[in-house]
Amino acid sequence: MTPEDRFPGPELPDSGPHHPQDLDVLPYGSYYEPPEPPPGYGYDTTYSGYGGARFLEQHWPTFSQTHGQHGSQDPEVHREHGGHHDHGMRHEAGAVHHDTGAPHEAGRQQEAGMQHDTVAPHETGVQHEDPPTIELGPPLTPPLPEEVHFPYPQPTPGEAPGPLYVVGDVHGYLDELRAALHQQGLIDADGHWAAGRSRVWFLGDFTDRGPDGIGVIDLVMQLAAEAAAAGGYCRALMGNHELLFLGAAKYGDEPVQSTAGTASFLAAWRLNGGQQHDLDRLETHHVSWLSRLPAIALEDGHLLLHSDTTAYLEYGDSIAEVNDAVHDLLADEGPDEWWDCFRRFTKRFAFRGESGPMAVHELLGSYGGRRVVHGHSPIPYLTGSTHAEEGVPPHVPGPYIYADELAIAMDGGVTMEGRLLVARLPLN
Repeated sequence: MTPEDRFPGPELPDSGPHHPQDLDVLPYGSYYEPPEPPPGYGYDTTYSGYGGARFLEQHWPTFSQTHGQHGSQDPEVHREHGGHHDHGMRHEAGAVHHDTGAPHEAGRQQEAGMQHDTVAPHETGVQHEDPPTIELGPPLTPPLPEEVHFPYPQPTPGEAPGPLYVVGDVHGYLDELRAALHQQGLIDADGHWAAGRSRVWFLGDFTDRGPDGIGVIDLVMQLAAEAAAAGGYCRALMGNHELLFLGAAKYGDEPVQSTAGTASFLAAWRLNGGQQHDLDRLETHHVSWLSRLPAIALEDGHLLLHSDTTAYLEYGDSIAEVNDAVHDLLADEGPDEWWDCFRRFTKRFAFRGESGPMAVHELLGSYGGRRVVHGHSPIPYLTGSTHAEEGVPPHVPGPYIYADELAIAMDGGVTMEGRLLVARLPLN
């Protein structure tokens, strides 16, 4: 009996056709991270020859088991109190800020200012033809908002954070995402946050290839608000497909100079599975949220990246420098610089092969952490199992640990009949 038989994954719904996936391509071909693996290295699903690579064998407990870890929760109470309070919050880079009543205070100040304006002219001797005949009186005090109660206890000072989860590439497969999050106990049957103070990081690539990329973005933004209300958080990294999607929306067919000639964001986006209905439904708040996503993060000793590349080092020597550089580029630079950023973060396979552990150490040495966790490169490509028997889905029992166990791959290849992976860290 295999590990995946003992710990089966969720039964994924069929949200639409899973077209055969190639790797991300620039207009003139696939973009890899040199060096390529040396000739003669073989692959199989249990040992790739690269630093004792292996699949995780701690697989997928049932929903009831993981749900119990977060404490007893009444779904009706959660829906009433935890699932519909995002109207009092605003999203910004995956963070949520509570409405503290500042608009009311601003209103009082504004009314006070109006009184001051009506009195000041008399004090300075300026006469009005039609002076006010009724005193304005004290400013009105609007009722304070009702106290909000959440079904989860808020963390106390010094209290340890909740468990940490990572989610691999989604690529528009909204139904599969809901199923995987529900199976891990992170959302309830209605799609609302059910994980208390847990921490969840999405590793990027929400759109393209699948049927509902905007629906995926809307769900992640919703969960960010609900998680914050529960004392946890739900955050996300910027993937190369976020760069491509935003570039297609902003620059369209405007020519950009690539190293291989002239290209355009819109053409490259379509080449890489861009769905026109996602572009048609893209709104200003989506653009604002996506543009502020960090490129890199560090959680509990895990260096979280989207792409398995060392190109991050070209944007700064610290996590803050990298994130600031990418945000500044998207805000102020032109299409050529934006394209170059997309090109660099489309590189892959830096952690594979004999030089893979050295590449991981280079990143960890600059940004900290003990392990790299990434998406971007589908596990079937990392393991060489993409050429399985015709019509048989690739074998993806779980996250893939490789590069002397310094790297964890989380893209389960959902676009190629693989799996959409959600895992709790650390993985051993």
